[in-house]
Amino acid sequence: MIPLVLVAAVADNGVIGDDDRLIWRLKTDMKRFRALTMGRPMIMGRKTFASIGKPLPGRETIVVTRDRGFAVEGVHVVHDIPAAVALGRALAEKAGCDTLPVVGGAEIYRQLLPEAEALLLTLVHASPPGDAVFPPWSVEEFKETAREEHPAGPEDEHAFTFVDLQRIRTAGYASAPLTKPDRMTN
Repeated sequence: MIPLVLVAAVADNGVIGDDDRLIWRLKTDMKRFRALTMGRPMIMGRKTFASIGKPLPGRETIVVTRDRGFAVEGVHVVHDIPAAVALGRALAEKAGCDTLPVVGGAEIYRQLLPEAEALLLTLVHASPPGDAVFPPWSVEEFKETAREEHPAGPEDEHAFTFVDLQRIRTAGYASAPLTKPDRMTN
């Protein structure tokens, strides 16, 4: 079965967006996002799609919406999470993909977190105001597999850390990440 991976940029206060838009400029994170999603189907909500404004090249876009009239050329539209996952896995399998990225927004992340095999996060070291928040996750359910620190710079307005977390499937694993982001819970 193709594993679901949640790909998100999350501020120190858990914020992921405001007014259906990104709230920071991080070119390095955009490059990582492209690498993690290129050639793969992506699941997102309608508001996330609206913030992007178009299907991204080289990726199949699956939009989850309750709006039965929503239709965009080049986009797969589904009306519930199970349909999104089934279609995404079928498209990923057909394309020979190793993962099925889930790219937002907050409600889609919340609903799919229990099924996610991995969290591929960019922890943005800022606390901006915002109305969209990433759901908390448990350190007992995920182990850190990679961490890469990045300073703020000319193309990245905040310092940030790439953190990859893998769902723990073996009994007895009790290690926690090196640091505990605010959005983690025990």
